[in-house]
Amino acid sequence: VQLLESGGGSVQAGGSLKLSCVASVSIFISCGLGWYRQFPGKERELIATISSRGDTFYKPSMKGRFTITKDNAKNILYLQMNSLKPEDTAMYYCAADPFLALRGADLLWAKGDFGYWGQGTQVTVSS
Repeated sequence: VQLLESGGGSVQAGGSLKLSCVASVSIFISCGLGWYRQFPGKERELIATISSRGDTFYKPSMKGRFTITKDNAKNILYLQMNSLKPEDTAMYYCAADPFLALRGADLLWAKGDFGYWGQGTQVTVSS
């Protein structure tokens, strides 16, 4: 499974971006999915997950500003990011794992053991 993110870029504080992640095979209908971000010199942090059924879970500080969704027909995972802050500047990665298809979003969050990753897309928020 190959994942490809897009939609990153530079935006001013308060702005919005919508990230997309496309998979090389049609798996999103039955797959655990998530978005991570990584700050320079830091480990990746999980920010949102979505289960096969469509339930979601967020890092508490993200809830209300970020929204994870998916389009099973198009096999695309999204991350809508609103009210962006300079501290949101990071590399953003999508993650997927069809072997985690039966997990709820809360367990995907708790375990964070996805097997497939994209290359990342850079988000830069200026003040």
